Amino acid sequence: MSSLEFRELEAFLVLAEELHFGRAGERLYVSQSRVSQLLRSLEGRIGAPLVERTSRRVGLTPLGESFLASLRPAYEALRATVDEARAAARGFGGVLRIGFQGTVDDYLAQAIALFEDRYPECAIEVAEIALSDPFGPVRRKEVDCAVVLLPVAEEDLVLGPVFSRQPQTLAVSARHPLAGRESVSAEELAGCRLIGIRGSAPEYWRRAQAPGETPGGLPVPAGPLVNTLQEGLSLTAADRGAMLLCRSTAEYHGRRSSIAFVPVEGLPDSLLGLVRHREHATPQAQAFAQAVGETLGREAA
Repeated sequence: MSSLEFRELEAFLVLAEELHFGRAGERLYVSQSRVSQLLRSLEGRIGAPLVERTSRRVGLTPLGESFLASLRPAYEALRATVDEARAAARGFGGVLRIGFQGTVDDYLAQAIALFEDRYPECAIEVAEIALSDPFGPVRRKEVDCAVVLLPVAEEDLVLGPVFSRQPQTLAVSARHPLAGRESVSAEELAGCRLIGIRGSAPEYWRRAQAPGETPGGLPVPAGPLVNTLQEGLSLTAADRGAMLLCRSTAEYHGRRSSIAFVPVEGLPDSLLGLVRHREHATPQAQAFAQAVGETLGREAA
């Protein structure tokens, strides 16, 4: 692929995010007319328009939407490969800062070990991320990447790999009527006050962790709001509410005599995924994403 072709693809990706030729040019450090020229060249290679342009708006054609969905992961993989090669050429030192929610499970521990074996000169720092601010540390560059609960619908973040699909578990006080059960149904959540999450987490994300209704449409009472997992567990132990957790987090805290962890049937599985910033992802974060992907591939083989 020539440098011109690569620049055409890059221009299309940026324009698809901005939907504005002027802003796309600013991000690419070229003129607005140069963005138009690159796009026309790419459309000429493909043989059909990718972008609809009017005096009022810029939008993708159906072909453009399809092309974007296929191009973005391939582009990210290519950029990660180049970053890894550059890092390997210079010894790949520095620090990799990994944020996580809940606990460091086996998948994450294995990925960290693989990264350390591959890049022994790169130090690793691991920090827990507050439930109330799942994406902020990545945006503020406090961590290079973070393992967070899904869903993730943030345009400025790259999601992947996705791992640790696990059944959801209800944490309740040992004194709660459901504490002795082997499992509960999702509809029984209507009888629990679910502890929610405050802070800057998006509404869609907070609702996914503490839904306001059961799959059958029954309202779920709202419990107190917390910033951190430990706050939530403390309130659970005091019987102030119940909390939905992924299985690995429940197992990690399972020795608490004041809390019972009961599997929930009928809810979608909990998912974790690695996120990094689309614009300022570090080579270390890109390499760690590959290590996570390889770890998951080994487990699936």
